[in-house]
Amino acid sequence: MDYSKSMNLKQVSEKEKDFLIPTYQRLPVMMVRGEGCSLFDDEGKEYLDFLGGLGVNALGHAHPEILSILRDSSQTILHVSNLIYHAYQAPLAECLARLSGLDRAFFTASGTEAVEGALKLARSYARKQHGGGSFERFEVLALENSFHGRTAGALSATWPEKYRAPFEPLVPGMRFVSPTDVEGLEKQFSPRVCAFLIEVIQGEGGIVPLSREFLGKAQELCRRTGALLICDEIQSGLGRTGQPFAYQKFGLEPDIVLVAKSLAGGLPLGAILARENVAQVFQPGSHGSTFGGGPLQCRLAVKFLEILGRPRFLEHVREMSDYFRSRLDELQEEIPAVREVRGEGLMLALVLEFPGKGIVQALLEAGFLINCTQEKVLRFLPPLIIEREHVDRLVPPLRKALDSAAKTAGQSGGPALRHL
Repeated sequence: MDYSKSMNLKQVSEKEKDFLIPTYQRLPVMMVRGEGCSLFDDEGKEYLDFLGGLGVNALGHAHPEILSILRDSSQTILHVSNLIYHAYQAPLAECLARLSGLDRAFFTASGTEAVEGALKLARSYARKQHGGGSFERFEVLALENSFHGRTAGALSATWPEKYRAPFEPLVPGMRFVSPTDVEGLEKQFSPRVCAFLIEVIQGEGGIVPLSREFLGKAQELCRRTGALLICDEIQSGLGRTGQPFAYQKFGLEPDIVLVAKSLAGGLPLGAILARENVAQVFQPGSHGSTFGGGPLQCRLAVKFLEILGRPRFLEHVREMSDYFRSRLDELQEEIPAVREVRGEGLMLALVLEFPGKGIVQALLEAGFLINCTQEKVLRFLPPLIIEREHVDRLVPPLRKALDSAAKTAGQSGGPALRHL
């Protein structure tokens, strides 16, 4: 049965209340189809998608080349398990190695799973290099304001206490450091540290880019101490910043890189990319993933990377980033309650002086999808195929919503608004 045609939003939401574990606060809308940068709800209303499935839908919706592979694969092979060869894992690993500068790949079913595997790999590497009967090199440094996932290990490396506290005790050996304390960073690298896990641009943390100085110091200390540098590029990688990976802008040479989200064109797939000497620590039986690296997902990922590498694709992302940011800069100039515009590529944010939840709702009613993180940060993760006309359609209703919310915040005695 096609439930998208037989059930409306109210019926679906009521059934979810009865049967789903309530872990999400959904927007009051039910999408039934997509095309390009647009989604359409069960009543036929169009929404311009500036959320992109939280960065997953880099090629938008119903991309014809992705659909072609889905149609063909539905008649050939979907899953075979990792005990059997198929034609697409090796070519995909080769593509990712060439794109990243690393050597080998392990495929997962999600970004969080990639983080978990990387933590295992880092500790296993340290044990092999420095271990023995009194193995002590197991600590992992992560950053304040970080987000790496919700399973036990990934959650242990995630900063906000609201995520961690209900599930403690978590995996031991995780320590958090300030992403702005360059001078104090060296003191954090004790002989017990085996890895430093970083997001070059903190995504869920509010689209916060790390400084070149901090990143350079982090890499220097990792090299000096033998700790592994792990770059979590799950949100910022694969073209999102206008280049294959965000770390490449800063000349970093990480030991491990993590990707997911857009990799398989909308289907679940992640990857751990590692340098040869690190990757060789894992042997048959060391790690595994039932759904990681299936033939359909890998075939889609090869196509996605092919599209990413076409002439002008990343140039288009950079051009659209400049234009989108210029329009957001205009809003900052016009509206005192907009404190900052930040981000890279098509991973952008407006930082407000008041909560942004109402802005998200106002834009939803106007036919636009965005989201708010860190309570006051409007986050934009549109498909990488957006055009100027899409940005131009967004800005007027966004301006109107910001003006209205700023007036309401001022009238209700909210945070004092700066003045032009």
